[in-house]
Amino acid sequence: MSARLVLAGNVIVDVVMRVPHLPERGGDVRASHTVQVVGGGFNVLAAAARLGLPAAYGGVHGTGPYGDRVRAALAGAGVPTLLPPRPDADTGFCVALVDDGGERTFATAPGAEGTFTGRDAAGLTAVLREGDLVQLSGYGLAYPDTAVALADFAAALPEGVTLCLDPGPLVADIAAGHLARVLARCDWLSCNRREAALLTGLTDGAGATAALARRVAPGGGVLVRGDVDGCWLAEGDAAVVHLPGRPVEAVDSNGAGDAHVGAFLALLGRGATPQEAARAANTAASVAVTRRGPATGPTLAELADVLGPEDPLHALLVP
Repeated sequence: MSARLVLAGNVIVDVVMRVPHLPERGGDVRASHTVQVVGGGFNVLAAAARLGLPAAYGGVHGTGPYGDRVRAALAGAGVPTLLPPRPDADTGFCVALVDDGGERTFATAPGAEGTFTGRDAAGLTAVLREGDLVQLSGYGLAYPDTAVALADFAAALPEGVTLCLDPGPLVADIAAGHLARVLARCDWLSCNRREAALLTGLTDGAGATAALARRVAPGGGVLVRGDVDGCWLAEGDAAVVHLPGRPVEAVDSNGAGDAHVGAFLALLGRGATPQEAARAANTAASVAVTRRGPATGPTLAELADVLGPEDPLHALLVP
């Protein structure tokens, strides 16, 4: 398999706290469970690696306890790092509050991963291979100090490299000029319905997908994730297609979008069509939300088992 997923984004440490509800302003709430796990872009890398797509981390990582934790988690998932660690900063962290409804709310403290420079971009570009799928996160584009370097990196990607952007929750903080440059090179844009609404002003999933399809590179595609409603897919000039979700009882939605993106890219890398990959990504995300933790996407065998032997994708997943 020649395809490889390269994340030009942020891998950080998540401090995940389960709470009955969010505290009121100025208030407090007692967490029933707290755990520290590696998250951010790691969830995308792990989701793709579990589905058999080789993955590599092309973002910045620091030295210190959080940086060490990130590198250990990446190594454990079989994901190499492509850039050397920053000697003068630790990796950042994120506090994720997960309420009893399974919804998650974040507060992020940036670290070394928020210092991507033009030199880093040049180093990463030098090791890219034809057929690579590059995943770019809006978190990096929302940091003023890294947005220019990341936009330059995206705009200059060589032909034969597929670029996917997930703008993330901070999409409203991305400067319009930087976002436009990235979208103009984007082969795939994947975002949730809230992010699509912020980008287009449209709350209708199909309408927002169609509007976004006019902003990516010619022939590019858009995925708008709708959680239990599945997703909307636009490919080039084709009409928007709605792919229904798989109903499950969700216990933790933290990382569900990452599981969807990672699965979509992994299936594309394995030769699936965009519609097949999006449909399988809906299933992968539905598995992820039934498990506690941010990096809980299914393995190839698990996804094949859920889809069933009668599914056309089964033969692609099972050797």
